[in-house]
Amino acid sequence: MAWFETWFDTPYYHILYKDRDFAEAEKFITLLINHLNIPKDSKIIDLACGKGRHSVYLNEMGYDVLGLDLSKESILHNKPLENSTLKFKVHDMRQEIFPQISAEKVEGVFNLFTSFGYFDDENDDRKVFQSISNVVKEEGYFVLDFLNAKKVENTLVPEYTTTKSDIDFHIKKRIEDQNIIKDINFADRGRKYHFFEKVKLHTLEEIAAYGDEFGFESIQVFGNYQLEAFDLENSPRCITVFRKKHSV
Repeated sequence: MAWFETWFDTPYYHILYKDRDFAEAEKFITLLINHLNIPKDSKIIDLACGKGRHSVYLNEMGYDVLGLDLSKESILHNKPLENSTLKFKVHDMRQEIFPQISAEKVEGVFNLFTSFGYFDDENDDRKVFQSISNVVKEEGYFVLDFLNAKKVENTLVPEYTTTKSDIDFHIKKRIEDQNIIKDINFADRGRKYHFFEKVKLHTLEEIAAYGDEFGFESIQVFGNYQLEAFDLENSPRCITVFRKKHSV
């Protein structure tokens, strides 16, 4: 079983990342929606939605939202949040979305906060782009919010400890075969745990090439959640906005 199939389903994943800046995330989504000018009531897929906070926010902004995530625990958590224009389903992003899960094509797919790059096989990466391409309308958008590989390489902190909910998480990071690997060790209630995360350090050029292969054009790249221009050396994020080309 792949690391993300176990780690994301544990309560400890959510404890470790519980202090993420959701206010910043909501500001980012507001800026992004305003920039793209997606009409209200449009259908948007939040791909790798986690516990649904951003799906809910998009829904509150007036969109018909489908939140998809591999984690059964996260989707179970999200089900009580559903309404007539907000639905959640368990889904592996490598599998087809349309027409199996979404009955109609959508105006936009958002894959936010480094929810890509988990797969060892590059054909799995291609399957993600293929499934998204199949579900997005012509002239629709795909937004891939990824880390800036160059910045990660230049600013890597190899070891540190962080305490969350009285648990000391001992973190070690390293770069190996163009992957950033994070080892996570901690103890809780007398039991020791070890998990890890592994994310492929895709470059901007690689991401753009995947998009082009599956019918998208890269129309803009932002370097942070304030939608400032991407800078290879300094930007913390690599946020690519793709638009679906007209089919020939």
